[in-house]
Amino acid sequence: MDTITVNNGVQLPALGLGVFQTPPDETRAAVTSALDQGYRHIDTAAAYGNEREVGEAIAASDVDRADIVIESKVWISDYGHDETLHAFEKSAGKLGVDQIDLFILHQALPSDFERTLEAYRALETLLEQGKVRAIGVSNFMVDHLTTLLDRANVVPAVNQLEIHPFFQQAEVLAFGEERGIVSQAWSPIGGITFYRDSGHASALEDPTIVGVAEEHGKSPAQVMLRWGLQHGRQVIPKSTKPHRIGENLDVFDFELTADEVAALDGLETGRRGGPEPEQVTLEAFGKEIPEA
Repeated sequence: MDTITVNNGVQLPALGLGVFQTPPDETRAAVTSALDQGYRHIDTAAAYGNEREVGEAIAASDVDRADIVIESKVWISDYGHDETLHAFEKSAGKLGVDQIDLFILHQALPSDFERTLEAYRALETLLEQGKVRAIGVSNFMVDHLTTLLDRANVVPAVNQLEIHPFFQQAEVLAFGEERGIVSQAWSPIGGITFYRDSGHASALEDPTIVGVAEEHGKSPAQVMLRWGLQHGRQVIPKSTKPHRIGENLDVFDFELTADEVAALDGLETGRRGGPEPEQVTLEAFGKEIPEA
């Protein structure tokens, strides 16, 4: 497994398992399969409702806890300095750990960005206390990062973003790279529900990607993951099927040519699959995060 070193020296596996929308009763088995097959980074979130099952799978695994990167995210309902400190206690309690390796803000909250800044200040406090090893953000755009960096003492280690060949967010990626912020790609295979304007059923059926996959004897999903890796990003695919979990990890034995990378670069549509960052409000997206 290749690794990526973030700005405070913490090493992250180049590829991890995401558990977004994975039902709690399927999460334990998915994480167990991933760890058995060689994954060493598990990405969850308070809002996913499956931190407890992630923790149970890690605790039951034969893999040394020190070799596993656990990432979780604070939901916007728990923003604010003291609220976010408590959010850590809730997440750590559910995960069954004293320290979370990577703890990040799940979204910017543009309608109350001061509250977002206070939440990040709490992450800095947790980092100083050694309760987390690295901190970061998710779904932050350039204006959010600019304001944050003007006020923060610690540059985020990561910014987790929707990134795949059909939605590449070049401006925010370049901004982060210039400032030493590692980009994590969620939905790195475009999601099988990402429908293109051209009428193809899904990203996995795109003729350009299928053609490259055939050249390498790989699947379309593997080609998209390889594309992300060759751009220097950490990729976080998700699956609950053991054979797909294994397939997604099998991307370190081939390399795309410069022309193939350029061909995938050319698939940009500008269409976001997730919510528009400016539309994220407590009224629309707020939800209570249960206690541990």
